[in-house]
Amino acid sequence: METPIVKVENLSHRYTVQWAIREINLEISGNGIQGLLGSNGAGKSTLMNIMCGVLKQTGGSVYINGIDTRIDPVGAKRFIGFLPQKPPLHTDLTVEEYLGYAAFLRRVPTAKVNAAVDKAIEKCGITHFRKRLIRNLSGGYQQRVGIAQAIIHEPLLVVLDEPTNGLDPNQTLEIRHLIKEIAAEHAVILSTHILSEVQATCDYICMLEQGSIVFAGTVEEFDNYIAPNTLLVTLADAPPVADLAALEGVVGVEELGANRFRLKFTDARDVVDRVVKASVARDWHLMEIGVEKNSLDAIFAELSKKANHRA
Repeated sequence: METPIVKVENLSHRYTVQWAIREINLEISGNGIQGLLGSNGAGKSTLMNIMCGVLKQTGGSVYINGIDTRIDPVGAKRFIGFLPQKPPLHTDLTVEEYLGYAAFLRRVPTAKVNAAVDKAIEKCGITHFRKRLIRNLSGGYQQRVGIAQAIIHEPLLVVLDEPTNGLDPNQTLEIRHLIKEIAAEHAVILSTHILSEVQATCDYICMLEQGSIVFAGTVEEFDNYIAPNTLLVTLADAPPVADLAALEGVVGVEELGANRFRLKFTDARDVVDRVVKASVARDWHLMEIGVEKNSLDAIFAELSKKANHRA
């Protein structure tokens, strides 16, 4: 049986009397992007800091490539690359000098440091800036340098804490593309509280609220977590709203303009059949009909509510 890259068992931590995380179980076995989603204060940073060996947990275990981080923290860290929310950059060094220093800290053999720096610089698209002082780089390129230090030693696991925070839209798109490239060769954990970030970047989601996991699965499963209960309908010869509201199974109608309507229903299959039949019988000329997916914000709110009830 293949050893998981990350295995978290019954992980808990508290600061004085308050629990930051409780009974967290998580396993990552292959490459790809695992989104760690949650509102501010949900426990994301605590979980990441423990996984990366920055913080010692109150209880439970973390295994990185089969190594218990409590028993052999240095051995476990060989397989981890970490980019905190504020990149640990030495801005008075050039990009090349800083990454050489990062390689030294990560115990890259001296004979391989130059090759490791060249590879990380090329991977992160900062070749033209290798001789430039880090303080003279834009925020987006400083973030690239931060990611380069996280992969300089070619770890199995790369942990990124809010990697697009504070970047403009163009920089955000570039960093997302870079993260996807890195995920082809590494397992990536991406922490964020931004729903669109998850949808655009991640393969899987683990959502924390009140220090507990309230959802774990694919982005598609997350997107379909709440059963949809509305239809979007377009009718070329639209009837009065009252006629649509009178259809059996329709419990509400919202007029959207341009002959489009949102119908709230109790059973999708029955309502679709009735709308189609009524359109044919009454010459409404149905042009479009489809079940409307829930927004990520609605799902996030529902899962957060679930966590609050549990607490």
